[in-house]
Amino acid sequence: MAMIFIGGSRDIVALPDAAIERIGSIVAAEHGVLIGDAPGADAEAQSLLAGYGYEHVGVFHAGREPRNNLGDWASYHIPPPAGAQGFAVHAEKDREMARRAEYGLMIWNGISPGTALNVLRLALIGSPCVVYDTMRSRVTTAYSAADWQAMLDNAGTEVRRQVEARMTPDERLAP
Repeated sequence: MAMIFIGGSRDIVALPDAAIERIGSIVAAEHGVLIGDAPGADAEAQSLLAGYGYEHVGVFHAGREPRNNLGDWASYHIPPPAGAQGFAVHAEKDREMARRAEYGLMIWNGISPGTALNVLRLALIGSPCVVYDTMRSRVTTAYSAADWQAMLDNAGTEVRRQVEARMTPDERLAP
């Protein structure tokens, strides 16, 4: 059973049909799913998985309780570093899911720096990530930091600036 990190942008309110089909394939193959508790793509994917009655799901959260756990699955509390605020509160749980994953599936709005960083985190450890870019209606797979760079080049300088502002020193050295 492969472990797959499913995530995406918080402003995604409907999964693309191709992502729905891919998640259906994950369920059919009985792979494990690592997913966050955020509204948006996480909650939409959780809803789909719960609708299947799928059991091989772990929900990762930074708060005391998950914001969303729509299938009442096992939950994993990954506390944020002391003093973390804003995006940094949830970044450590994202890093943990990436560390545990063999593959990724990200539904990206084309501008979310957090989702872009998750693709990089997966690429850095050699875990391929399928990216559904809803802004550009594109599906790509990032196998490496170079693939991630190409994905980010399409997003523009402001998105790149936001991503770089959120990177750890190790993540900055990679690309």
